[in-house]
This record gives sequence, structure tokens and C-alpha cells, in this order.
Amino acid sequence: MTHIDIQALNERIKNASLFVDSIKEELKHTIIGQEYMVSRLLMGLLSGGHILLEGVPGLAKTLAIKSLASAIHAQFSRIQFTPDLLPADVIGTMIYNPKTMDFSVKKGPVFANFVLADEINRAPAKVQSALLEAMQEKQITIGEETFMLPDPFLVLATQNPIEQEGTYRLPEAQTDRFMLKCVIQYPSFEEERNIIRQNTSGRFPEINQVANLEQIKEARNLIKQIYMDEKIEKYILDIVFATRDPETARLPKLKPLIQYGGSPRASINLALAAKTYAFLQHRGYVIPEDIRSVAYDVLRHRIGLTYEAEAENIRPENIISDILNRTDVP
Repeated sequence: MTHIDIQALNERIKNASLFVDSIKEELKHTIIGQEYMVSRLLMGLLSGGHILLEGVPGLAKTLAIKSLASAIHAQFSRIQFTPDLLPADVIGTMIYNPKTMDFSVKKGPVFANFVLADEINRAPAKVQSALLEAMQEKQITIGEETFMLPDPFLVLATQNPIEQEGTYRLPEAQTDRFMLKCVIQYPSFEEERNIIRQNTSGRFPEINQVANLEQIKEARNLIKQIYMDEKIEKYILDIVFATRDPETARLPKLKPLIQYGGSPRASINLALAAKTYAFLQHRGYVIPEDIRSVAYDVLRHRIGLTYEAEAENIRPENIISDILNRTDVP
């Protein structure tokens, strides 16, 4: 790609990504602070990747997702995951009509643009496997019929990291389907002061539509065209391969701590997340800082820790930091 091509692409991306700022401004009416969470939700929306949000209750996870759906006039659906939830409660089922003596399909709440899977780790394996088809294939099978899900389709799941009673650990195959795993933190002192004022004033601002689904689809096509140099591709591969073979990456101390590293899906999602991050910055090319900004969210749920690592209270974030600090930046 010539210098002129990159310049033209950069200008095109700059103009096409302006609507993202409008969405961010609109969300500020209901979401105080939490810029990181809003940014990652937009990344999932613009890249078509599912997101796993982890954080204690009360951090506006549900409100942020619902507000984002309103800002682009998308169909929103919320499913509260519980231990007694059945697959039919999520995807739908066949209903028998005694008058016609025939079965008809009743679609479940998964048929929406935004599906909020609240406390996803509370549902048993059968429900998780039903959701897995929707996440990977963007389709649902009910009886002998297969139905395509709306486009765009996005699963935004939340889980509580503290309470473990009555929860089921998500299988690795399912966590790998989430493009990003975001850890949501508490708001700052001033942000929480404003949250108190907003919620005790009795005035709750409504979210207006500032973008539409067509803009989202166009943005997805543009993001794929964002320029990524071969050196950046090598940087991504060096990071992911270091999670699999830390000794080759000059990190022998990590070998007894890592049970398994990132799959090829980690490399794909790291590249796609970096392109989307560049789009949010109104840029038509990827720089190393984009990779470093999204690496934790892409990799933290794709690195399996050994018992030794858990005994030493080492977290995936510690391993990712060591890899990023050791890997040569182009």
C-alpha cells in the first residue's frame, strides 16, 4: 500500500467513524464514567464479537448495554440465567396447537440484535451448549428447522466474580467464543457522587437514537479495510505464541504457570480488536499501542493457569504483562 493510499484511507475512516462520538456522548446521559466499558461495548458492536463482562453487581453493566441498544435503535433482549433455566427458555420451542393438530415454532428471547445474558455462569451445561450455536453460527435450530439470527447479533454476558455458590464454570470452548473479557472496576469518588445525584433527583434522561444498524454494518466493512503492516502482524503472533511456548519467547519462568495458551482465534481476535480500536481513534491504520491496549481483554480468558500458578495467586493479567514487556515492539 502506498503512502497516498494510507492517507486516503485514513481520511475516509476519520469521516466514517464520527458517528461513534455521537453514541459516546448520548450514553453519557445515563452512564457516568465507565469509559472503558463503553469503549469495549462499542468494539464488540463494530467488530461483531461477543463480550463477557465481569464485575460486582451495581456497576451499570445492564444499563450500559440497554442504553447502547437504544442509541442505535436495535432490538434488545435480556435473559436472566438461573440454575433451572432450560434451552427452550433461551432459543424457543415447538408449541402444539390442538385446534390445528400441528406444531408451530415459538422463538425465544435470543432472537434479538443485543442479547444480554445476565449472570451467564448460573446456567447448566445444556443451556450453555444451546447458546454456543447462536454465538458461533449465528443461527438456531428448533425441531427440524434452522433459523438465522438478526444481523447484527451480539451476546453480551455478565458474570459475578465473587459469589461462586450455585454457579457453573463456563467451558473453555465457550469462553473462547467471547472476543473480549472485560473486568469492570468501581467508579471514582467524583463519578459516584454524580451517580448518587442522578439517581436521587428523580430525573432519568432518555437515550435518543443517534445511529442506525446500517451505519454499524458499513463500519464493520470499513474496519476490515484498516491497514495492518506485516510487522504488526508479526507482533501479534509473537505475543500469542509466547502464551503457548514461553521458553522460546525467552520467558522460561512462565512455563510452569501456563497450562495452555491462546488458540488461533486469539490471534484473529487480537488483530480484529486492534483494527476496531484504531477505528474508534478515527485512524485508518494499526499501531503497536492498539495491540497493547486490547491485549488484556482478548487474552485474559484464553490463558489456562496451572495449579502452581493458582497456588501462587498469579492471574492471567500478570502473565500478559510479562509477555508484553518482553516482546519486541516494531
